[in-house]
Amino acid sequence: MNIIVKGGLRIGILCAIWTFAMGFSGWYRDPAMLMAFYAVILIQLGVLVWGLKQTAAQGRTYGGQVAAGTLMSVVGGLIIILSSLLFTLVVFPNYFEEIRVVQQEMLKAAGKTDAEIAAEVEMAAQFQTPVMQAIFGFIGTVFTGLIGSLIIGAFYRKK
Repeated sequence: MNIIVKGGLRIGILCAIWTFAMGFSGWYRDPAMLMAFYAVILIQLGVLVWGLKQTAAQGRTYGGQVAAGTLMSVVGGLIIILSSLLFTLVVFPNYFEEIRVVQQEMLKAAGKTDAEIAAEVEMAAQFQTPVMQAIFGFIGTVFTGLIGSLIIGAFYRKK
């Protein structure tokens, strides 16, 4: 199997596993643990390092490395779309309601008034849909892959 496809599958599957671990552990409902979700960035960067070492050994130049890492991220992002929809529509259908409760608690702890809390929660709710979150996951994965590949490719490439 092609290194780009392998890397993309690893990004998508490992990020999905971490997302579901966050769900089954209930960490997404804990304000102290909520930020642990962003470990998906470290997962993606780790896979990109692995993948770009492999593609560098094949003789890819800097531009080829950036393209390879970005394509790995696109493949991973497609899996993330599917896993995100599965997560929010099937396995954790009350996810967004639970996230809003956590958001309200965090805003209250930050000293926001009830009116400010209501306004912020309402504004955020517009983007808290299964499809929007899946699209944001894809965009975030591709963007992180592009930026990560620009940096990693500078170190691992045909010279």
